[in-house]
Amino acid sequence: MVNKEKLVKILLIEDNPGDVRLTQEAFKEGKLPVTLDVVMDGVEAINYLRKKEQFNTASTPDLILLDLNLPKKDGREVLAEIKSDKDLKIIPVVVLTTSNAESDILQSYNLHANCYINKPVDFDRFFEVIKQIEEFWLTTVVLPHSISSI
Repeated sequence: MVNKEKLVKILLIEDNPGDVRLTQEAFKEGKLPVTLDVVMDGVEAINYLRKKEQFNTASTPDLILLDLNLPKKDGREVLAEIKSDKDLKIIPVVVLTTSNAESDILQSYNLHANCYINKPVDFDRFFEVIKQIEEFWLTTVVLPHSISSI
């Protein structure tokens, strides 16, 4: 469970500017203080997480929201790298994508995604999904960073 006083850090890995904006707006209306950093492709995502190049001062996120269909490096490749890295694999990864292909769902879970959510195309439903992510992942679940503050 997240301490309501602590700022929650989320990394959104998403190449669609419209979805980025909707996600930002949904978290602004949320109950908890959230810092939402955004990277637009898979290469940037790995650089951010490994604090390379322009991301050398980036914070380690408490939660990652990952789209599968990304330029430069596919979201599946990003997920595989995160979950095979001893320092990154503890970070929960929520796959948030438009794909409802059974193969993508199965592959994501085989790569140790923490959950898989189909991204709604309806504006109101999209907001509702982000609220549910906030409620579950930031209020109900005990995240690794919150253990040290208990």
